[in-house]
Amino acid sequence: MKKRILVVDDEKTIVELVSFNLTKESFDVSSAFNGEDAMKLISTNRFDLIILDIMLPGIQGLELCKMLRSSEKTENIPIIMLTAKNDELDKVLGLEFGADDYITKPFSTRELVARVKAVMRRSQIKPQEDKTIAIGELEINTETYQVKKRNSEIKISATEFKLLYFMIRKKGKVLTRDILLDAVWKDEAYVEPRTVDVHVRRLRAQIEDNPSKPVYIKTRRGIGYYFDDIQ
Repeated sequence: MKKRILVVDDEKTIVELVSFNLTKESFDVSSAFNGEDAMKLISTNRFDLIILDIMLPGIQGLELCKMLRSSEKTENIPIIMLTAKNDELDKVLGLEFGADDYITKPFSTRELVARVKAVMRRSQIKPQEDKTIAIGELEINTETYQVKKRNSEIKISATEFKLLYFMIRKKGKVLTRDILLDAVWKDEAYVEPRTVDVHVRRLRAQIEDNPSKPVYIKTRRGIGYYFDDIQ
């Protein structure tokens, strides 16, 4: 069965360019030119990935991303944000609002296709072990991708789960950004080290009682991060 992708952008030329190139790669592509129409399509169709422009008429891209992440039906759909600004703040905000990746306009179609395939791989690959790991007040189920704290489920993306799971497996060991990029994002050529920092911050916001004084994911200044070896 073909993977279904929704492209949301108010620029017709961008939608046509993206749709044409993804269709060539055997994806089933739908499109919307504003947030309202996108929500209508999402409410009545199943999509495997959404490409979402930040600047949209009506519902803005960031707000739409936030809405999708807050709904049980759509919370796990991978999202790639498009931004016309080469501004780090836009990139960080997109990730903070729950996007899995971002692309800055203008972009090459080769980069676009590579990122789409990479995000889909990350969202589908699961660890091989079938067990629950208990650390402190956390429970991590490597079969269902569930993370619980004090028996309450925490909502995190597939990428965040992979990052958390890798750090737990290497608990006590300081991991550089390059090591984390290689483990979670593998050989993706377009991922920046800054992406690691944003995902670590999002994980801390979910699993820590006080993210500014983390108990689990700690920083070794100038080197990287480590998951504390809590007994």
